[in-house]
Amino acid sequence: MLNRRHLRIKALQNIFAWHLADRKDIKGDLKILMQSIDSVYEMYIWMLSLLVEVTEYTANDAADRANKFLKKEEDINPNLKLLNNKFSVMLQQNPQYLAEIKKYKVDWSFDPEIRKTIYNSLKASKEYAEYLANPGETLESSKDIIKYIFRKIILKNQGILQVFEEKFINWQVDHEVMKGMVAKTLKNFNSDDPSENKLTEISADWPEDSKFVQDLFVHTLQNDSKYQELIADRTKNWESERIALMDTILMKMAICEMMNFPSIPVKVTINEYLDLSKDYSTPKSNSFINGILDKILGDLQKSKSIKKVGRGLIE
Repeated sequence: MLNRRHLRIKALQNIFAWHLADRKDIKGDLKILMQSIDSVYEMYIWMLSLLVEVTEYTANDAADRANKFLKKEEDINPNLKLLNNKFSVMLQQNPQYLAEIKKYKVDWSFDPEIRKTIYNSLKASKEYAEYLANPGETLESSKDIIKYIFRKIILKNQGILQVFEEKFINWQVDHEVMKGMVAKTLKNFNSDDPSENKLTEISADWPEDSKFVQDLFVHTLQNDSKYQELIADRTKNWESERIALMDTILMKMAICEMMNFPSIPVKVTINEYLDLSKDYSTPKSNSFINGILDKILGDLQKSKSIKKVGRGLIE
């Protein structure tokens, strides 16, 4: 699931793009931001669908074997256990999953070789041989082979990952979230009633998190000039060209949080953006941003521009 750090990253990426764009359209860019968040969930649904596709390829493989001129015993009587994998069957009968497949128009026919590639790798593994050798199947054992397909075949195959990279431009940033969502789904599917099993939500509290990321994006951009003045007052000894755009955006977002999100403690805000600077800006950005934000915090406190309530009162 997406947490607040992931949401801050999404806002950061889109605010950075806004600064580079010739046309400034907050409303339109907010829509793009929310679409980029939704694409994480779409990626998750496509991955679940691919896992189902692999189990269903068992029937294709059996048909190919039946058409062989010289047949072996396993060609005449193929083991179709994977085709009836309990987790896969439950997923295919889940109303929520079916609705999402329809919503995102998931269809792997654009790359008919991908499931064959995965299945052939699976067929050559000892894990699959052991799975087939066990005459019975529990829900847990059905999940185990799905986990193996996901973790050891799909996520290890560069060709398959490239397909996802081409379809989802933020794959490099988002795929870890998607992995966690698939893992949580495997853990949570426990009921024999398919309608009782729930897909993983995009976040722990999407109504609240959705409001957070939208407010962060909009308030930061609407108050861009105001926040720029606060930064300029504390960087008078710096030429503006020497301050990286990413550093400026990180500071503006931090100022926005301090001033507009009363339930978020100031220390949490500052630490979050210092942490982001390590991944998204220069090696010296962390100490620079920390120093400037500390001074701006003092200015905001003197002008009583920061008002915190509840958990936000925690320093």
